[in-house]
Amino acid sequence: MNQATIENAHPLLEVRNLSHRFAGARPGVWAVQEASLQLYPGEVLAIVGESGSGKSSLLNCIAGRIACAPGQVHYRRGSDEQWVDVHALPERERRQLARSEWGFVEQHAAEGLRMNVSAGANVGERLMAAGERRYETLREQGRRWMEAVELDPERLDDSPRAFSGGMRQRLQIARNLVTHPRLVLMDEPTSGLDVSVQARLLDLIRQLVSRLQLSALIVTHDLGVARLLAQRTLVMRQGRIVEQGLTDRVLDDPQHPYTQLLVSSVVAP
Repeated sequence: MNQATIENAHPLLEVRNLSHRFAGARPGVWAVQEASLQLYPGEVLAIVGESGSGKSSLLNCIAGRIACAPGQVHYRRGSDEQWVDVHALPERERRQLARSEWGFVEQHAAEGLRMNVSAGANVGERLMAAGERRYETLREQGRRWMEAVELDPERLDDSPRAFSGGMRQRLQIARNLVTHPRLVLMDEPTSGLDVSVQARLLDLIRQLVSRLQLSALIVTHDLGVARLLAQRTLVMRQGRIVEQGLTDRVLDDPQHPYTQLLVSSVVAP
């Protein structure tokens, strides 16, 4: 989806004044403070900043994994696009949303996979949670999605423990996409991988997002990832969003001193 189309659409996700403090934090120290953003259908939004800037905490707040007070996360749910406050939903409905319309790709793939079951079972488990019970369908979809993320479908019965780090990350992506979610949250999906593996994984993510018309929030410390994948980028520092806008504008003409420092640290010889 191009930017003009995005700007004329209704937001799929809207975050309003989200804040979070970790237990035991010093007074006045916030992991996330008064963060607001909008995400549109088919849009990729990158959240960048140094380690400890609050970007992963913001992602987990949005996902409902950690509590936030104050703040709201509104989402257009289902085919009728009912506007709901995610954090106000009953726990059962929030879990259902997380395993159907949303996906979450962990930084460390082992945290997003069940390492004691097969690759095919990892993909099929999410389908089963959505109500699918036919063994043949589970196998067929497992093979289809392994192929879609460029894994050998003949390894359907292999354990994820036998896969490399990049292969595990691809399997985790397949596990998330099998239910055709509308929104995927990704926390440093290429961190810790070899450069060549990162490049292939980023190309795969870009293709899948485009082909499936996914909306995505991607946390990354790598400005190159933001430039490659995201239409818009927001910059976090000490729990606050200090700058946001079109990715090329933010990275080529940064306005906030912190963003200027981030960009100059990448281009400096």
